[in-house]
Amino acid sequence: MDYNTQRDKLILPEYGRHVQKMIEQVKAIPDREKRSEQAKAVVQVMATLNPGIRDLNDFKHKLWDHAYVIAGLDLDIDSPFPAPSASDINSRPEAIERPKTPIKAACYGRNIESMIALIADRPDDEVKKEMIKCLATYMRQQYLIWNKDNVAEETIFADIEKLSGGKLKVPEDVHLRALAQDAVFNRPGMGGSGGRGGANFKKGNRNGRKFKK
Repeated sequence: MDYNTQRDKLILPEYGRHVQKMIEQVKAIPDREKRSEQAKAVVQVMATLNPGIRDLNDFKHKLWDHAYVIAGLDLDIDSPFPAPSASDINSRPEAIERPKTPIKAACYGRNIESMIALIADRPDDEVKKEMIKCLATYMRQQYLIWNKDNVAEETIFADIEKLSGGKLKVPEDVHLRALAQDAVFNRPGMGGSGGRGGANFKKGNRNGRKFKK
């Protein structure tokens, strides 16, 4: 029996073993012009097997780079693009700096903390007042994602003041409208408001379509 464990390792599994074998056969062609012609045909097959790569702006360049990688960078052909170097293939991406300060309240997340800091630095005016109201409404929705019980607006207002370090206080005449009684907020990654379990999903009604018994 011919097992995969006994075969050569697949260099780029998304193209399969047949493409890898074709590239090995292309490398064995003695005539350079014929070798280049067959390499172009193999790249066209690779584009068919990996259609998602067409979403990239430079997908043709990527396909030829992949062909060189599968060939072990040992492909002597007339390519429309220069062959990649070993340093380009083996280089690691630069590390992305991550915020080192801990999140003060996990139920709100870091973005809301940034929003609070931004609003707190604004001068007191009607725009700031409306921003605070929108912020409080959004924070209550995020709060209900993780805590299914109803939450008083005083709790949200106290959290705003706490997260801002006392710099941001909700005006006394700002009040939040009551949320719909049948509204259900989903945790991120568990469907949107229009999906199953979302705010628009009710018994006997999916995506606005009624089902008869």
